[in-house]
Amino acid sequence: MKKILLVLSLLLLVGCAKGEKGESASSGDDVLKIGILQFAQHPSLDNCREGLIEGLKEEGFVEGKNLKIDYQNAQADMGISAQIANSFVSNKVDMIIAIATPAAMSAYNATLNTDIPVVYTALSDPVAAQVADENKNPVGNITGTSDILPVEEQLKMIREILPDAKNIGILHTSSEANSDSMLKIYKDLAGKYNFKIVDEAINTTADIPLATDNILSKVDAITNLLDNTVVNSLPTILDKANEKKIPVFGSEIEQVKMGCLGSEGIEYISLGNQTGKMASKILKGEKEAKEMPYETILEPNLYLNSKVAENLGIKIPKDLLDRAVENFSEINLAEGK
Repeated sequence: MKKILLVLSLLLLVGCAKGEKGESASSGDDVLKIGILQFAQHPSLDNCREGLIEGLKEEGFVEGKNLKIDYQNAQADMGISAQIANSFVSNKVDMIIAIATPAAMSAYNATLNTDIPVVYTALSDPVAAQVADENKNPVGNITGTSDILPVEEQLKMIREILPDAKNIGILHTSSEANSDSMLKIYKDLAGKYNFKIVDEAINTTADIPLATDNILSKVDAITNLLDNTVVNSLPTILDKANEKKIPVFGSEIEQVKMGCLGSEGIEYISLGNQTGKMASKILKGEKEAKEMPYETILEPNLYLNSKVAENLGIKIPKDLLDRAVENFSEINLAEGK
């Protein structure tokens, strides 16, 4: 009888051990937590997020399986961006992925005294944002991908489409480091193509309508649109520009779909995918963020919208039409709403 009781006791102990082990496995100990901080809600940044999640998946990190994603959007508000980054740190995420320059700066500041790596994407100038040095090396436990525009190619394309244009307008947010950086590049290169850059600074989305009216009275076209606050208000800008028959040139494919005339830019799903693969190396322990130089997509793509050209009475040269990766024959403003 004593032997039977001993065997039963041993079986019970083994069963409890298995139960404890099973409970531990199901409690998510092997699941990595990442916080995704997106600065604003617009198609370019949404595509970045879609691409990076796909990039993570291709490398074996699948949401709901071995990855938990906490996605937060700052709605183009720097204060909210900082709050979200700090909450990720408080929740002890394994990584913060920051989409757009202000988000990257918020994440960097929030993680300075931690060992949480930050991976950014859609950051135009990592050096100006002070998260990398002139050699592309990180200045902390932070790395990622830059969406710096091919400015010279953009100016050359505008000149081909608008041979008589003189003044090119750029709306920009005074507090966005990426905007200041891109504006300087435009001003440095504009003279080469006989353009003068006319810029109008804003502070918040509420400033967009008046700033747009002001700049449209002085220019032959608007370009850039890499600024997150400005891109967030693209439908408003396009409405006002179309009324005055002034073309707007975008920075990537989604803006051309929405009604910009053309863009020499990058494709953000690909940029996000590239970012996801960089993040995967860190999550796998193959690399540390602080030893990974930031990356860029080197080859720009030409996107055109023939419907917009038709509405504005503009003829696009055949060589540009032939070179375009995509040429849209309609306007999809719903993409931006």
